[in-house]
Amino acid sequence: MRINKYISSSGLCSRRTAETYITGGKVKVNGKVVTDLATDINEDNDTVVVNGQKLTPVVRYSYIMFHKPKGCICTLKDEKGRKTVMDYLPEFENKRIYPIGRLDYDTEGLLLLTNDGALSNLLTQPSSEVPKTYSVKIEGQISESELATMRNGMTIDGYKLKKCKISVKESDEKSTKMEITIFEGKNRQIRRMFETMGKTVSFLKRIKIGEIRLGGLTRGTYRYLTDKEVAMLKGLC
Repeated sequence: MRINKYISSSGLCSRRTAETYITGGKVKVNGKVVTDLATDINEDNDTVVVNGQKLTPVVRYSYIMFHKPKGCICTLKDEKGRKTVMDYLPEFENKRIYPIGRLDYDTEGLLLLTNDGALSNLLTQPSSEVPKTYSVKIEGQISESELATMRNGMTIDGYKLKKCKISVKESDEKSTKMEITIFEGKNRQIRRMFETMGKTVSFLKRIKIGEIRLGGLTRGTYRYLTDKEVAMLKGLC
C-alpha cells in the first residue's frame, strides 16, 4: 500500500495532508525518515510513525451522524477552552473519528464524522459540490428580487458563489423561514449571504447532506449511518 494511503487509512488525516507530512520529513518507516511519496508499505511488517505517533491502519470504518447543538465547535480540542463536538462523543475520543466539514459555533444540525480519511477528503473538496440543505430563519421579510440575487450566485469578498436553491416556507412581518441548499462550503457562507443582503439570521440548522437527513436525533446525540446511507454518502463523491 502506498504510504499516503496507509497514513490516511489510519484515520490520522486525508491523503493530501499525509503527503505534506511525508515531503516535510515528518514520517518514519522502520525508524528511518521517508520523503518519497512512491514508498510502498508492507502492512504486516513495516512500522510507520508520523510526528512521533505510531500508526495502525483502521480495520473497520465508522460513519456517524451527530446532531451538533449550538454553542460548540467542530474540532477535537480547543485552545480557548470552548466546548467541542468530542465533549458529546467521549466514547470516540481515542478512535480517530473526525468531522467531515464543519458547522460554525452558532449553527446546529447535521454533522457527519468518520475515520475514513480518504472519503472525508473527497467529500470536502470544492469540486465535489456536495449539496447541503439548511433551515434558516431571518428577522423581517425578504423580497423576490433579493432571493433571485442570492439564487443566481452572489459575490462575497470578491468570490463568486455557486448558484443555490432557496424556498420560502413561512413569512410574516417579524420573520421569514426558508430552506436553502448550497453546493460549496465557504466559512459562514449562509450567514454572510444574508448579511450581504442586509438581513439578520436568527436561526440556522443543517438538515440534510445529499439525501441523508438529520431525522429524529435530538441535540447532542448521535447514531451510526445505515449501510444504505453510507452508500449514498460514497455516491456523492
